[in-house]
Amino acid sequence: MKKITVLLAEDHTIVREGFRKMLELEDDLEVAGEAQDGRQAVALARKLRPAVVLMDIAMPLLNGLEATRQVLKAVPATKVLILSAHSDDAYLKSATESGAVGFLLKQTSAHDVCRAIREVQKGNTFFTPSISRRLDHLHPLGPGGAGHVNQNGVQLTSREMEVLQLIAEGKANKETASELGISIKTVEKHRENLMAKLSIHDTAGLTRYAIGAGIIESSVQLTIV
Repeated sequence: MKKITVLLAEDHTIVREGFRKMLELEDDLEVAGEAQDGRQAVALARKLRPAVVLMDIAMPLLNGLEATRQVLKAVPATKVLILSAHSDDAYLKSATESGAVGFLLKQTSAHDVCRAIREVQKGNTFFTPSISRRLDHLHPLGPGGAGHVNQNGVQLTSREMEVLQLIAEGKANKETASELGISIKTVEKHRENLMAKLSIHDTAGLTRYAIGAGIIESSVQLTIV
């Protein structure tokens, strides 16, 4: 029997280990790899080409929603299941717009997590039962939608989303440039574009926007640069 390969993308080691041990008990499921941030998740998805990615939203360097877009662009056959501790409409809408085919709350039972993996691998969708009925009024843009669109219709590119997250995490332009493999001037240009698009005039404002949009968690200790 061919096993369903799963990539675990979760920045908390103890949570990731729990999921791995849970999946190892299933005869038809196999953990192909583990990622502790969104950027690593994208790289491993390209390398391992798993059937399913179990993707946390709030991860450092690259959040799970943007990582989902990049994974689906690189490996279209892979299915992504979003994991989150939050279930408000903004998170659900962002998840479906990113191309995810399922959304699981972190308190979901082991049985439902395994069932969700099997369902999405077959081409179906799967949402935690308590939130599935709320999806009718949400309008996904389709798999791998490019970038992030806010409530005012402003669209950010994938690269702008990456830069925004690193700015919000307190990274200086030099650190951001190094992380993304681009020049400092390019980072500065992306920062200018972000401020212009969002009508925000300082780094603190960009950070508040990133928190409000769910790009980073408000519990993250930030250094405003």
